[in-house]
Amino acid sequence: MIRLFTALEISDEAAERLMRLQRGLDGARWIERPDLHITLRFMGDVAEDIASDIDEALDEIPFEPFEVEIEGLGEFGGKRPHTLWAGVKPSEPLRILQGRHESAMRRVGLKPETRNFTPHVTIARLGRVETGAVYNFIRANSPFAAPAFTAERFTLFSAKASKGGGPYVPEKRYPDFGWEED
Repeated sequence: MIRLFTALEISDEAAERLMRLQRGLDGARWIERPDLHITLRFMGDVAEDIASDIDEALDEIPFEPFEVEIEGLGEFGGKRPHTLWAGVKPSEPLRILQGRHESAMRRVGLKPETRNFTPHVTIARLGRVETGAVYNFIRANSPFAAPAFTAERFTLFSAKASKGGGPYVPEKRYPDFGWEED
C-alpha cells in the first residue's frame, strides 16, 4: 500500500513568505518548506496496481499553466483548531483542475471526496495549542499575502502513514516534460 495525493507545489518566493509566519505560536508543529503544497486530491492508501492506474489517469489530465495567489489565514477545527492554513484565492483554472482530478480518481474506482474543496496551504498542525492563541496569531498576521506564482504543473506525492503527514515525496510531475529541474 502507498499513501498518495496530488498537489500544486509552491514557488520559492511564496514559500519564503509563508515560512516567515512560522513563529510566535507555542506548541504549533510548523510544516517544513519541502512539504508546503496545495492539495488537489487526497487518494489515501492504495494498492500498487491502483497507483499505476492513478498515474495513467493523471497523465491524461489536460493542464494549462495558471496563476496562483495565496492570501489570508485561517484554521480548520473551529472551537478546537487543529490546522493553521494560508488561503488560496479561488480561480476558475484551479476549480477546473481539481474537478478533473476528482473525476479521474472516480474513474479509477476511488470513492468520491466527501469534503468540499477548500484550496489552502497548511502551515502548521496545532495539536494542543490554545484556541485563543490561534485566533490571536491569525489577527496579528492579517492581512496576509504571498507573491503570486504560475503553476506550471501538478505533482503526485506519496506520504508516510503518520499523524500530520510529511515528509512528502514527489513521485511524478504532470505534464511530464521528461526532465527534472535542479
